[in-house]
Amino acid sequence: MRLNSTFVCMKTTNFKNTKISYSDQGKGNAVILLHGFLENSTMWNYLAPVLAKKNRVICIDLLGHGQTDCLGYIHSMEDMADAVHQVIAELKIRKAVFVGHSMGGYAALAVAELYPEFMKGLVLLNSTSRADSDERIASRNRAIKAVKQNYVAAVRMSIANLFSEENRTILSKQIEWVREEALQTPLQGIIAAQEGMKLRKDREVILHFATYPIVLILGKKDPVLNYEENVEQIEGTNVKLITFNDGHMSHLENQAELEKVMVGFLKG
Repeated sequence: MRLNSTFVCMKTTNFKNTKISYSDQGKGNAVILLHGFLENSTMWNYLAPVLAKKNRVICIDLLGHGQTDCLGYIHSMEDMADAVHQVIAELKIRKAVFVGHSMGGYAALAVAELYPEFMKGLVLLNSTSRADSDERIASRNRAIKAVKQNYVAAVRMSIANLFSEENRTILSKQIEWVREEALQTPLQGIIAAQEGMKLRKDREVILHFATYPIVLILGKKDPVLNYEENVEQIEGTNVKLITFNDGHMSHLENQAELEKVMVGFLKG
């Protein structure tokens, strides 16, 4: 297990008077990496340099996360997609493979709907095309209430709950690192993202009719996304399923396996 701490210079662009931060490394076909909720572009610290050996890799801090500012009090997935599009336009990228972890997958799917001409491929990492269930919306509402009452405690607990039970001990150092990054997320960014995810639409139709390759990567023991329910969404599609035997944080829990899958996918 390695956590690459190599410094990468962040660049910025402007979207609706809001600063959007991103990194840009390597040359070749474009790959856009989109982090999940309570994460930022540092989650890709080990994977991005590997992929950048043969590709141009852009890691974007989504609205209210990392070094990107908050746009408002609700960050819809459409807002996220528009901000990503601003970076694409800034860099004059014509097509890219989009990789989205969890919330980043929701944003990538919004890009696929709003800007399909830019899609060369899609990887949904511990993510889903489906909208929140009533149960999940209720869970988000509880999380919003908890983070308003005790920000640090709520964030720290949220991070541990993303890993499979056995990995909460095995990967204790990695979990603490993720927690420290998560605690840099402003309260407004946390609430705005939760509100946006609650409102997001079902985009399962994209999985059925996309003309580009799609890979869905799921953790068998994911505490957030039920494995069996999420496999259902790709029945009757050409989406390739990759299953890891761990939780919601495959980039840490299954680091070597994910690297192999991604390198293979990008080779075509």
